[in-house]
Amino acid sequence: MQQKISLVSNAPLFECDDDDDDDQGTRVQKSARNRYLAARHYAVTHFDPAQTDSFPYEVPRVTLQVDLKQMARVIRGPVNIITLASTSPDYMWAASSEGFTYVDVSNDGFREVARIVAPGQKAIPNELQENILDERFTTAEQVEHAVFDGYGLDWVRMGNGVYVVVDRDNHAFYNTADGSLSEFALVDEDDPAAGIQLVKTVDMREAIGEGNLMTGTGMTYDGKLVVASNQTLSVFERNLEGEPQTFRFDDELVTNSFAIDEDNGIYIASDKYMRKLVWTGSKLSDDEDDGAWKVRYDSGQQPPTVKIGTGTGSTPTLMGFDDDEDRLVVITDGANHMKLVAFWRDEIPDDWTALQGASSARIAGHIQVFAGLNERSDFIQSEQSVVVHGYGAFVVNNIAKKGEEDKLVDVLALGPVNEPGRGCERFEWDPCEHRWEPVWSRGDIVSISMVPSVSTASGIVFVNGYYADTGWEVTGLDWDTGETVQRISFGFDNRGNGAYAILQYAPNGDLIFNGVGGPARVPLNRERDS
Repeated sequence: MQQKISLVSNAPLFECDDDDDDDQGTRVQKSARNRYLAARHYAVTHFDPAQTDSFPYEVPRVTLQVDLKQMARVIRGPVNIITLASTSPDYMWAASSEGFTYVDVSNDGFREVARIVAPGQKAIPNELQENILDERFTTAEQVEHAVFDGYGLDWVRMGNGVYVVVDRDNHAFYNTADGSLSEFALVDEDDPAAGIQLVKTVDMREAIGEGNLMTGTGMTYDGKLVVASNQTLSVFERNLEGEPQTFRFDDELVTNSFAIDEDNGIYIASDKYMRKLVWTGSKLSDDEDDGAWKVRYDSGQQPPTVKIGTGTGSTPTLMGFDDDEDRLVVITDGANHMKLVAFWRDEIPDDWTALQGASSARIAGHIQVFAGLNERSDFIQSEQSVVVHGYGAFVVNNIAKKGEEDKLVDVLALGPVNEPGRGCERFEWDPCEHRWEPVWSRGDIVSISMVPSVSTASGIVFVNGYYADTGWEVTGLDWDTGETVQRISFGFDNRGNGAYAILQYAPNGDLIFNGVGGPARVPLNRERDS
């Protein structure tokens, strides 16, 4: 991997005042904790209700060669989005396209103690998983055979359990793409090995509309379950009783999840509009009098790889949480050459003038993403949410020149078979001038399809990519400079592919890698077995 950093000189660290700054001069921002979730971090897919993809644990700056087959791991999949926090620090829920596994993570371990298959789904035998993972793909036909004949999957199943949530009662909520919503719990909280039970399942097809696919779940700050599909957003009682209140998107398509603020503003983007809906405590509102709004943003064409749809590939991310901060919601737009866009999420400032070229005064800032690429390709686009730390934002380019029609085949073929996309870029929001500034970019960095994440304690942002000479790896980049400061190399077998999952680290700094073969724990701060 050739390291060539495009660094803007004097990378901005803005200080409009001297209060509450961290050691680097960047305002420390934290979303309010939702007490109805199992934990502050990792109880929802993008780590917190603001969807920041940021976590507070220190991670070492190391270079390692790791055989994932030898690591403590849980064999599940083939899509394993996140290992979720439970109400106990000794256990986590591992979500996959099959269902849930309950994992003992005490004493720096990682051991399955119970598992359950979601209603209507089938379990893939561990032996079959391992055989496919051992295979070194060289052709798209090999990948198609593994997906369709080996796993026996279609692309719809990739939407199972993508955006999941665990509540304060240690109940885990799971959606299948084709319309079921399920609640799971331990049979005995004092004895997790007694198993996982299905508490309740509801059929959401009437609410979401025939033919639509469910995209995910979340939790309001007053403990209501929020459920999204391609064309609806619903608010449910947490016990799944009664009828949900549902908002419908006309002639629009939602492909990602949503952020929720402490006042129960719900931020969701279709392929045409960025929206704020509001749960008032009694109704789901799109009324401006309740603080709701919608803004049209730029869209483009369907890219050939990874990304789904012509609008944003981002789950909206909140930035700025105190009253004296710029309170924003950020996405990458759907233009073929994407922009990073920030919207005022509350009232638009009285003295604010609409930006040139902006569709609305609610757009607080937009900036072109170049991702360190010297040669302009047809697409610079992302299927990942914007990683946010303070006023900093990090985005990746996922789009390659050639892809496969089926998205699971596509993400398994990118790297080993098809040349992957490259490029990433870091920006900073200037709260004094209310605008984006570029900080650094790396045109050599590969991010196939995993959601990047950032350690706020260590100042490292992480991606998962494939390189022809070394294979799969997790790459850690210094948040301030873009320099490579961590490389965890997995080699050429398929276990090193994260396939739409998110990068996680344990409180002690170990990597929790949610690969296609199931999550694995990679020890980083102590002597390893291999």
